[in-house]
Amino acid sequence: MAGRKGRPPAGSSLHGVPVGGAEPTRSGSASGRGAGRELPPFTRPALAPSLIAAIVLLACVAIVDSSGFVFARWGVTVLSLIVLVFAVRGRTWWAALLMAAIAVCWNPLAVVPIPGEVWAALQLVAAALFIVVGIVVKVPREAEASSASRP
Repeated sequence: MAGRKGRPPAGSSLHGVPVGGAEPTRSGSASGRGAGRELPPFTRPALAPSLIAAIVLLACVAIVDSSGFVFARWGVTVLSLIVLVFAVRGRTWWAALLMAAIAVCWNPLAVVPIPGEVWAALQLVAAALFIVVGIVVKVPREAEASSASRP
């Protein structure tokens, strides 16, 4: 194609793909970025759900006493259980315990009777905990690869 100056031909990204269990390399980029860089031995999969939960907690401080707060409780409970799974995969047991406690306290089905001012303070504390746990929890890439290869 004449209109693709300086770019590889259409469909060329499929050429050179390793077949089977071969490890892909990152040194073949056209712009030179990433050449020679190796992937770290861990990932931080809990970071994104933790940041989303912290945003939900901070945004919903104002509606603690309204009927719409139940939706925030559902969201925080689900996100804390997701982060709990990543904490267990990363073998960060204290973080798993904290996420279990948050899941129990924010559970909308079995409501924990806590006054509104205390809820507002707990929202801020839980948001900070989510951020810390999201940064600290690291899942080794070997554990990630072995769980993906299971049928």
